[in-house]
Amino acid sequence: MKKKDLQKYEKLLLVKRTAVLEELGLKKSSLGSTIKDASGDLSLYSYHMADQGTDAMEREKSFYFASKTGRFLYHIDEALRRINNNTYGICQGCGKEINPERLEAVPHARLCIACKEKEEQRETRER
Repeated sequence: MKKKDLQKYEKLLLVKRTAVLEELGLKKSSLGSTIKDASGDLSLYSYHMADQGTDAMEREKSFYFASKTGRFLYHIDEALRRINNNTYGICQGCGKEINPERLEAVPHARLCIACKEKEEQRETRER
């Protein structure tokens, strides 16, 4: 892959990485809060069970999204590592070049479309 193309993908990945880190920073703030902190209520009265359940569910969703975002961040970092190692754009499954259109759509892609389809079929059978 040409140096100019690598720089384009690196810039795209860095922009995505910055956006993900900002998003993750916002979500982390709600993960460590207590029910009282999250609601902003300073009263000493107990909460209704339904309110506690809703708050617990919201914290659980925040944790799930932060976890998913963390995995996405890992894939972006791995793609940046591949750029530095000059292995970016090469399929880790078959060793062929990944289609540039795929890299435009999914810049952190590690597999070509054919290998990704095989991987997904394997995962479907294992479930």
